[in-house]
Amino acid sequence: MDKKELVYVPMAVDILHPGHINIIKEAAKYGKVIVGLFSDEAIKSYKRVPYMNYEMRKIIIENVKGVDEVICQEIKDYSPNLIKLKPKYMVHGTDWREGPLTDVRQKAIDLMASWGGEVIEPEYTKGVSSSQLIKTIKER
Repeated sequence: MDKKELVYVPMAVDILHPGHINIIKEAAKYGKVIVGLFSDEAIKSYKRVPYMNYEMRKIIIENVKGVDEVICQEIKDYSPNLIKLKPKYMVHGTDWREGPLTDVRQKAIDLMASWGGEVIEPEYTKGVSSSQLIKTIKER
């Protein structure tokens, strides 16, 4: 596979966990990994206020093996970054098939298809999520 192929991976990464690493490792198989890191405002639009601000999260994710570049994902909708980058692939865990990102998912699939791009959906890592980690921490 040509390392020059662009692979877009949108992420919030408020608390880095093995699920994030699994997605990045999978994405890296397809080419140059560009993480679209959600802005604080984008996260707040569908979740909660992030514990770490954008700059802190950016420092962490840009130092993860397999990440080639980090750009800002300003809003919940992936379209602006997808249109700008026109990646060959977009990688997202199956967790977005239900919940607050289902509308964003269909829009991304349609947009990627418009230039022959492909959305790859590795199985969501069972038993780990930022929300679950936060809940566990609060209960202790």
